[in-house]
Amino acid sequence: DYAYPRPVALAVAQFIMAIGHFSVAMAWPGAMYISTLLIGLGYGAHWSIVPAAASELFGLKSFGALYNFLTVANPVGSLIFSGLIASTIYDYEAEKQAHMHHHHRGSSRSLEKVFLDALNLEDSLKCEGAICFFLTSVIMSGLCIVALFLSMILVYRTKIVYSNLYGKSHS
Repeated sequence: DYAYPRPVALAVAQFIMAIGHFSVAMAWPGAMYISTLLIGLGYGAHWSIVPAAASELFGLKSFGALYNFLTVANPVGSLIFSGLIASTIYDYEAEKQAHMHHHHRGSSRSLEKVFLDALNLEDSLKCEGAICFFLTSVIMSGLCIVALFLSMILVYRTKIVYSNLYGKSHS
């Protein structure tokens, strides 16, 4: 009587992750703990719901191949979002901070600068503050909202499938 399609649960998980990513972006005091919890819950729920929903929607005949395809999404997403998007934004923000820091320091060479040059650590960019991951977290939150809407479209398009699977039988 109270059953709901798995894509609804997937949409809820995406909403929870969107709130978590938005909280990271806002950098409110103590938000990192709650955000980590929300993102972890949403991510864990997502990866437990997706295989079950895939088996319901596409059947078990080729489930092994489908599951392997789904598991490839994780490293590909990590490569795209962490390796390309987040790192590019981080480097951009770090360069902005380095330029601002360089203008504030003037042209005097301190002992620290001489030491860093000797160790060749000057080349590594460092970013400090919430701004370093603000845009990345906003992008992730936005993508979670897009996924929420796509999940709701999936709910609408699979209404008949789920009513046939779990609908009341009148026999």
